[in-house]
Amino acid sequence: MKKRTNDTYSYPIVEDWSVIELTDVTEFFRNIERAYEQPHGVNREQLIKSFQRFQAINPSRTEQNQLQREFERNSGFDVYQVLKQVEATPQVKWIKVN
Repeated sequence: MKKRTNDTYSYPIVEDWSVIELTDVTEFFRNIERAYEQPHGVNREQLIKSFQRFQAINPSRTEQNQLQREFERNSGFDVYQVLKQVEATPQVKWIKVN
C-alpha cells in the first residue's frame, strides 16, 4: 500500500552532503511523490532535471540504487516505475503513476 506524503517518514541522506545537495536530493524524492499523489502528476521536465541533479550528487550507480531502495522502503513509492514511465512516454508533459 502506498503511503501519503502527510505520513511520517524520512528521506534517505548521506552525511557528507551539503545543505544544497540535501535540498536537491529531497526535491527529487518529492517529485517521485508528486508522480503518485498529485492529480496531474509531476512536470516531466522538473522530474528529469531533479533526477539529473540526483545523479550528479550521487555519481555511483550503486549508491543511487541504495538511496532509491531506502526511499521506497520508507515511503512505498517506487522510483524505478516513475523513471520507467518517463522513458516510455517521451511525448507527455506530466508524469502520473497510478
